[in-house]
Amino acid sequence: MERRDKINYYLDIAETVLERGTCLRRNFGAIIVKNDEIVSTGYAGAPRGRKNCCDLGYCTRENLGIPKGQRYELCRSVHAEANAILPASREDTMNAALYLACHDARTGELYGDVEPCAMCKRLIINAGITTVIIRNTHDTYTTINVQNWIEHDDSIEGSEGY
Repeated sequence: MERRDKINYYLDIAETVLERGTCLRRNFGAIIVKNDEIVSTGYAGAPRGRKNCCDLGYCTRENLGIPKGQRYELCRSVHAEANAILPASREDTMNAALYLACHDARTGELYGDVEPCAMCKRLIINAGITTVIIRNTHDTYTTINVQNWIEHDDSIEGSEGY
């Protein structure tokens, strides 16, 4: 039996974590790993005590026809990346890696063409996480050097303030 490589092992765990997701569109699972130890996990779901979209039976963004990547302020969920960062200490997230996997909530199929939203990118940067690894297929992934997000700040391009 061939042993699973370490990166796909962690992505497999992130993919298991996403099974707790409550989004009706896409379910994400995130894990933060430092020094070969899992620091924390997170999945997309409503804030504690609030109803999840799966409980309500609808997604506001879906009902309004809002495309992927837009108007996240209308989303009930806290994103998986944020839910993984929240319980972790900064000491544990400094120089750590975040592993991210996504499934289409309707089909359960792996959804490999994803990237953290602008707000999650900011949280990842501030947490001191240095690498984000995103599952593309069962065996392939994309590795992102977070320093690139810092050097190529897309939040100021075309920005005209609040």
